[in-house]
Amino acid sequence: MASVPYFTADDLQSDEAVRAYLAAAVEDSDPAVLALALREVAKARGGMTQVARETGLSRESLYRALSPKGNPTLKTLTAVLRSVGLKLDVRPVE
Repeated sequence: MASVPYFTADDLQSDEAVRAYLAAAVEDSDPAVLALALREVAKARGGMTQVARETGLSRESLYRALSPKGNPTLKTLTAVLRSVGLKLDVRPVE
């Protein structure tokens, strides 16, 4: 029996799923987890080319910033979030 590959992007079609996924990524102590989660969200929400167009960033710079070794700037982070209909929110630590 052949296995079907699992793609996170397949599960990120609703706004609620995206918010929950990114919220879980933020809770991880490794910043690379958030970068990779944003990359999956970007791919699920129109693809990196579309997100690049909407953010004014190059596709290559998005792939680089949202890679396991990437270090996205606050500008990149907020631009990608905005392009998928989200924004940063600051709240007290629970």
